[in-house]
Amino acid sequence: MWIPVRINRKRAEADGIASFELVPECDGKLPAFSAGAHIDVEVASGVVRQYSLCNAPWERHRYQIGVLEEEGGRGGSRAMHQHREGDLIRIGEPRNLFELHSHATHSLLFAGGIGITPLLAMAEQLAAQDASFEMHYCVRHDRRIAFKDRLAAGRLGVASRIHLGDGPEAQRLQCGEVLASAPVGAHLYVCGPKGFMDHVIETARSSGWHEDRIHREFFKATPVDHAADGSFEIQLKSGRIVKVAADETAAQALLNSGVEVPLSCEQGVCGTCLTRVLDGVPDHRDMFLSDEEHAANDCFTPCCSRAKGPRLVLDIE
Repeated sequence: MWIPVRINRKRAEADGIASFELVPECDGKLPAFSAGAHIDVEVASGVVRQYSLCNAPWERHRYQIGVLEEEGGRGGSRAMHQHREGDLIRIGEPRNLFELHSHATHSLLFAGGIGITPLLAMAEQLAAQDASFEMHYCVRHDRRIAFKDRLAAGRLGVASRIHLGDGPEAQRLQCGEVLASAPVGAHLYVCGPKGFMDHVIETARSSGWHEDRIHREFFKATPVDHAADGSFEIQLKSGRIVKVAADETAAQALLNSGVEVPLSCEQGVCGTCLTRVLDGVPDHRDMFLSDEEHAANDCFTPCCSRAKGPRLVLDIE
């Protein structure tokens, strides 16, 4: 369901990063959300992108998102940056695939670049609950530091550390040391560019962190070479066969055959289209499932993943 909202305020937060305050077009409250949630935003006619909510989770009178204008992207962030205060746009209801865990004894928040947005809402919630946490925010240089005022205020100011890539060695992130000093029962949350996230996650794993205490959210998928893609078949529970051509996704083939598939990011990042696999081996290309979940081969993301064999049997009618 689409919700009409108005851009009440647009603010430059850092080089290439703008925040947008979205308020209901009519009087009333927006749907409740929890820290780590994101929304679909129709940035232009027929162009939908996902952005994390970065304001305090108890606020119902507004949503706030931060958008990095990406050079060489698919054009969505550029379209969003062209909007002005007063413009009317449509958004989807909040969804959360990156939630805080209430039983954590301590929360470590690692943000790289625009990955600060969901973690900012998490930090606000943890601070309000007087919970134990610390946030490490890594950017290339000080002109890329977004939401400076909020990061410097109150509990966030005490718990936040900013690490500059072009700064002195002493202030750069010492990921291994931070992770090694975390108390028993701590949970890790990381968001940002893939290289940054890979470094943090692999450091955590090598330091003995179990997968159930490592939480991640990717903003975009890694580019995939489609040159060797071939066709395959999908068998539905009814026995019906849907053919997937080499130049189309499984989701496209299903939709073209009249089979409803929920879609959002269409990059294998959000998990909206996750589908149970009854037989066959998927060629996993998503960023949503963990390595263990990939190895199980009992579900896949039809928006981007394919089949390693001639046929996949899916748990859909």
